[in-house]
Amino acid sequence: MIRIGLCSEDRTLRLLLSTALPKDFQVLEVFDTNSITSLVMSGDCNLAILDLASDHEPLQDRIQSFRRITDSDAGSVVLADDADVPAALELIKLGAVGPCRRTSSLREIEALLRKAYENAAQKRGPMGGIDSIGRVHRCGRMIGSSPEMQQLFSLVNSVANISATVLVSGESGTGKELIARAIHELGPNSRCPFVPVSAGAIPETLLEAELFGHEKGAFTGTVGARKGYLEEAGCGTLFLDEIGDLNAHAQVTLLRVLQQREFNRLGSSRLIPLRARLIFATHKNLADLVERGEFREDLYYRINVVAIRTPALREHPEDIQELAEHYLRVYSQMYQRHVTSIEPDALLMLLEHRWPGNVRELENIIQRASIHATGKSIRAEDLRLDVQPQRAAASIENFSLEGSFEQRIRDYKIKLAESAILENMGNKSQAARSLQISRAYLHRLLRLAEVADIGAEE
Repeated sequence: MIRIGLCSEDRTLRLLLSTALPKDFQVLEVFDTNSITSLVMSGDCNLAILDLASDHEPLQDRIQSFRRITDSDAGSVVLADDADVPAALELIKLGAVGPCRRTSSLREIEALLRKAYENAAQKRGPMGGIDSIGRVHRCGRMIGSSPEMQQLFSLVNSVANISATVLVSGESGTGKELIARAIHELGPNSRCPFVPVSAGAIPETLLEAELFGHEKGAFTGTVGARKGYLEEAGCGTLFLDEIGDLNAHAQVTLLRVLQQREFNRLGSSRLIPLRARLIFATHKNLADLVERGEFREDLYYRINVVAIRTPALREHPEDIQELAEHYLRVYSQMYQRHVTSIEPDALLMLLEHRWPGNVRELENIIQRASIHATGKSIRAEDLRLDVQPQRAAASIENFSLEGSFEQRIRDYKIKLAESAILENMGNKSQAARSLQISRAYLHRLLRLAEVADIGAEE
């Protein structure tokens, strides 16, 4: 599914494009430059249609706003009347496609949209953005430069072009749906639908009807025939979240579909081939559910062909700053706030926090802080975090303020690691658990400390 952000004040044009474009396009309509910028920067659309005509905004102001979009990873198509073509060329030089006139046929507009989408895909590359030292820092809508995220991005890229069933597991808020979307968008059928479904949100009595669809009169209350999610996905991807919440009957039904690769609507005997790729997700430990007899073992092995685990945020705290700054840009644009940075003491609080809600919690806190901030920076009091004041104060009290900001952050994390090891009598596994980080990350911090000590001696 290609998600298009359409920025235009022309109501007729918005109606035409939102209803007449092929089904693999999803149009999100906005009216002003701030809204389209927020859509693009947040990753909610991967293609933008930028209409230069406006009755409420000067042309140069509109172009200035659109420049940020042409600099992003999203593709863009410029709409311009004859008088605005010279101004449109300015954006085209920056990477936009066009100019496209309103009198263009729907076929011409579609061709330009597909060209812009392909240009953006080539610009991003198969693994998204890459920094100056070769680290991938973006994959789909996921962000992170830590080894944990690098490994995750590599795995996503490796399975995108194969049709095997994928099981994504991890704590709530770690981005399981983002992984499923990235696999879909990097795969060969990215133009086909991506259909996300939460099994836990559907009543047990309606689950089969929602998944498989039904014919008219199949059960009480049905007015007409309806496609199910499996049929709607077509040759695309069905993402079934909270698979661990399925009841015993639904597990049997799903197992049959996976084995036979076909299904039928309720009330019909006509078999429909399963063409969609299936990606499952859960925050529960399915292996434990199998041992307790709460999840079928044969279904578990059917869906667990390719296993992907999303790391908790506490396992890759080095990504916290990058994630926080990303969400700050997104919500500052969305709410038209001029908050551009995070003060050092506020960042230290973010690093100290345990993040039980993971990246979703971080996003929520930055969103709230961007609203409450009174200046151009987010301060510690804007975060409103529930931290342990005594522990934080003691850590900061003995913390050196010498060196660059990055060095101080590194040294602060090293001190926390060394303190945890002392508290746990040298047991590194217990120290890692007390900090709620992985043992591998604890060892990386200790290696950093060794390098720093060698440098000091020299």
